[in-house]
Amino acid sequence: MRVKEIVYFDKAGPENTTAVIEAVKRRCTELGIKHVVVASDSGETALRLWEAIQNTGVSLICVPQHAGYMGGDNTSIAPEKRKDLEAKGIQVLVCAHALSGVGRSITKKFGGVTPVEIIAHTLRRFGGDGIKVAVEVSVMAADAGLIPTDREIIAVGGSGGGADAAIVLKAAHMNNFFDLEIREIIAKPRQREQ
Repeated sequence: MRVKEIVYFDKAGPENTTAVIEAVKRRCTELGIKHVVVASDSGETALRLWEAIQNTGVSLICVPQHAGYMGGDNTSIAPEKRKDLEAKGIQVLVCAHALSGVGRSITKKFGGVTPVEIIAHTLRRFGGDGIKVAVEVSVMAADAGLIPTDREIIAVGGSGGGADAAIVLKAAHMNNFFDLEIREIIAKPRQREQ
């Protein structure tokens, strides 16, 4: 049996980023975690997390929004910021979102909802956007071969910038999504964003 602390925030949002980073660093040390995946649109949250875990042997993967998400052909992360992150050894992964992708296009064009969007909404009910995003970026990183699927990793997500959720999980590839195991909640908001 294990008894561990979970950090609960009164509300979702970027004001929780520092506390999430501290909790992630602590759990990396306690569990011997070697891979952390963080959703970071601008790269700032990834940079702050790197500052906390640098020189610990933990591999950090930053996942910004895919090209076209904000319109046009640009990603949410500036080219200079990406170069800065990569120079520090942070891997930057830009790819289609695992829990929307083409399904989002179908919904926008024809209405209705796809099974993948139901999974995304279910995760939001459980833990808000941050938990959904953490699961999503772990699948994306696994599909890119950047994290293992045979051991625990930490994934970090947020709502409206910054980070407000972190989980320990055994990741899975998209084609084996239901093999994914959320093993611990490190931090999450008590209330979903409105």
